[in-house]
Amino acid sequence: MTPTHFTGLDLHKRTVTATTLDTAGAVVATAKMPCRPKALLAYFAQIPGDHAATVECTTGWYWVKDALDGRVDLALAHAKGVKAIASAKVKTDSADAKMLAHLLRTDLLPEAHMIADELRPLRDVLRTRLRLVERRVAAQNSIARLLEKHNVQDVADLDAFGRLQAQAHIEQAELLHRQVKRLESALVPHLVPDADVQRLLRIPGIGKACAFSIRLEVDDIARFASDRAFFSYCRLVPGADNSGDRVRHKRSRDGNRYLKLASSHAAVRAIQYYPEVRAWYGTKKRRKPDVVARALVAKEIARIVYHVLRKQEDFNGQFCARTRARGNL
Repeated sequence: MTPTHFTGLDLHKRTVTATTLDTAGAVVATAKMPCRPKALLAYFAQIPGDHAATVECTTGWYWVKDALDGRVDLALAHAKGVKAIASAKVKTDSADAKMLAHLLRTDLLPEAHMIADELRPLRDVLRTRLRLVERRVAAQNSIARLLEKHNVQDVADLDAFGRLQAQAHIEQAELLHRQVKRLESALVPHLVPDADVQRLLRIPGIGKACAFSIRLEVDDIARFASDRAFFSYCRLVPGADNSGDRVRHKRSRDGNRYLKLASSHAAVRAIQYYPEVRAWYGTKKRRKPDVVARALVAKEIARIVYHVLRKQEDFNGQFCARTRARGNL
């Protein structure tokens, strides 16, 4: 159905401002309401017709999607893209909501991907696992720094207060390890039987955690028109800062940091355990810095991932024209 009304939703922690335009761009209604599903549904109910709406991809969009599902066609706006297109001198909640509605009406809205409803809770659990892993590593690093500070090799060689600090970090790391394993166990029955996960597990360097992350963060590989677009989304290619005759690359934070981590981790494991990957990495390392050589391995693994998922075929065992020596570990 063709929408007759276009609504921009400027979402905050406690309130949401809605502005609705008709097909000609005239303001039909505007309101500021509490972040409650009933209030949001009541706003749309007072305006007869078919609705399309958009909200920026902030952390609160889940409840908006759930409240409007089946009632209003909701698009997720890319926050950085919207800012690049429609930055304004006057910035208020109502102005932001009206601009979102205008971009939606004119088909100029930069959309962000909205993950499938059934995968959303699994992805959140996996991201929680990653945060716990990062905290566990931080606790382990704190112990190492404590030993370095006192120039000793073992916790037992610390004084009483040093051992007290170290024991707190050890207990925290052990607790976080148990929590990580509990989350992994909850994901296994939902993801291991997945056909895409099984294909990913056959690619060099990709273990269960990496396969889960790639499957959930990619969602639908068809949204990437080419492997180059996929590399960009994985943060595996540099940004550009060109002006006039000057050509300069720069580090970019655009894209998905979780896929960047998964690709980088897979590259380290592939170099460590697969002789043909290690040999290819060695040829690159002789001409380029080590960090660049590893990034190139990560990029080649991402290329395999893209084509395996896109073609729905198993990995053919070829890594840059080199035959894989042994199966995945």
